[in-house]
Amino acid sequence: MAVTQPAAPSAPVPAVTVPPARTAAPAPPSGAAFTARPPAAASVPSVPSAGEEAGGGGAVRVAGPVPGALAHRYAALPPPLRVALAALRLEVLLGDPRDAANPYSLPALAAPAGSAASAGSAGAGEGAGWSGRAGALLTAAGLGQVRAADQRVRALRPLLRRDLALGRAAVAWGGPGVPPAGRVRGRAGESSPVSSPVSSPVSSPVPAALLGPAALVAAAGGVLRQAALVVAGRGSGEPALRQWQPVLAAAFADLLACESLTCVALRRPAAPAPGSGSGAGAGLLGAVAGYVVPTVLADVLAQLGLVLAECGQGPAGTGGGMLAKLTGDLPLAGVDAAGAAYWQACLAGALPALAGEEPRTAHRGPVPAFFRLADPPAPAPAAGVAAAGEQGDGHTPGGHETDGLEPGGYGVGGDDRVVLSGLLRAGAARADGADGADGGDGGDTGGAALGALARRLLTEQRALRRPCRRAGADPGAVAARALVDRQALLWLAAAVLGVREAADDGRGLFLGGTHWALLALTGIAGRLGVPLPGPAPDPRAPVWAELAGRVRRGVDCDVYATRLLW
Repeated sequence: MAVTQPAAPSAPVPAVTVPPARTAAPAPPSGAAFTARPPAAASVPSVPSAGEEAGGGGAVRVAGPVPGALAHRYAALPPPLRVALAALRLEVLLGDPRDAANPYSLPALAAPAGSAASAGSAGAGEGAGWSGRAGALLTAAGLGQVRAADQRVRALRPLLRRDLALGRAAVAWGGPGVPPAGRVRGRAGESSPVSSPVSSPVSSPVPAALLGPAALVAAAGGVLRQAALVVAGRGSGEPALRQWQPVLAAAFADLLACESLTCVALRRPAAPAPGSGSGAGAGLLGAVAGYVVPTVLADVLAQLGLVLAECGQGPAGTGGGMLAKLTGDLPLAGVDAAGAAYWQACLAGALPALAGEEPRTAHRGPVPAFFRLADPPAPAPAAGVAAAGEQGDGHTPGGHETDGLEPGGYGVGGDDRVVLSGLLRAGAARADGADGADGGDGGDTGGAALGALARRLLTEQRALRRPCRRAGADPGAVAARALVDRQALLWLAAAVLGVREAADDGRGLFLGGTHWALLALTGIAGRLGVPLPGPAPDPRAPVWAELAGRVRRGVDCDVYATRLLW
């Protein structure tokens, strides 16, 4: 799909102040088709500068029946047009990630501090000068016009998947003229991941609890893609590498599960997290994401490190360097073991309140709106921020309830606990009747296995209710922390079931199929020590086929199936 400028001379892309190795942002070539990983003869598309698509600086001609067709080509679950254009601009401004001369390339970002390769990117993190450089870069991309939390993170993904430290600081950026929000966890070792009230109307729209998890999911996806590139590219000639295909498939499913939870938490307007004070602003979903995402992805990163090392991609290689840099940045982003322990303590103190009885009819009704990732997000209750921001993102109510909950469905009154518990019951009641949206699981075999596994997890959740009621006496005890670990994994499984069911809309999307959800829930059951319910189809081969296909077609490893420029 071609994206071209008018016949008159194009307005230049705004210059961005970067380290001395590159004094201006690269201007995007024009007249090329928008294709994922274009061939050598093709170039990246001409992307309008910020404001042009809104009428400032000239019109933009987009091939297709309507301008929104670009957003539909951008991802399987398309964002609003403004968000897609902002992401494309940011991708172009960051430049080719394989160009060693680019200070935002993967080799430069992964290079050890003080090396020649890192000279161009020195100070690009949360050190001196980052505020000005980040503000210029993100303003040029038009990120200040994207105020909805989930869409802000989505538009920032080109930066998030390159570097965790840069990405987390960029997520905290509040807009033109607003300095970046405070660190989630600094090098000095603050006692709380929430060091400043970054959810205020003049700061970042992304809740503080979700700054780190959102950046970590994208950065881990970048490392997964590098590992899959090696295994998929050399697997035919080196049969020994094929043993890593199931490992990468499981890592892909775990990553989709963590991103599903994070996206739902970003879309869910909620009260502060239990036990975390008024600064977190992410509710139960945010607290669960703050604990479970770093915990699960720590296992994923360990597996990716093993795969990269066995494939000869150690710290000196691109993939190994990205992994080493990401691991070193975990404390800075608040997604290390200390950050996860903070949210674990918050949840432990709230266990008695979270162990209440749920309505028996919670599995009835449609999936809540905030699980439908392609729909406009529900407006946040805070005055001013979400209402104006979501209008600026091009969101319009698509015929769904705007409060994020449907009557007779997964709970009313904004109780995330009831919603998540209802989704487990929904998976147990409905998944065994799935029609095999993957198209390759042999009728409803995958759906039946998913339903049986959901029933097993629902039984585990009911068994935890009584000990959780007694856990409030000593929330710091080992038993209370173990209960939090098990309950958080069950809520992660509920988020997977909700996102899968919402995406199963007849379009044959991978996210709406049963393979990835079955593999993700199998991993969760393994972490819980819950035995699998009888024989089931092995979903690893189709999940690996999807991952390898995305790598070859230039599609990201995210829940939206976003097409890449480079």
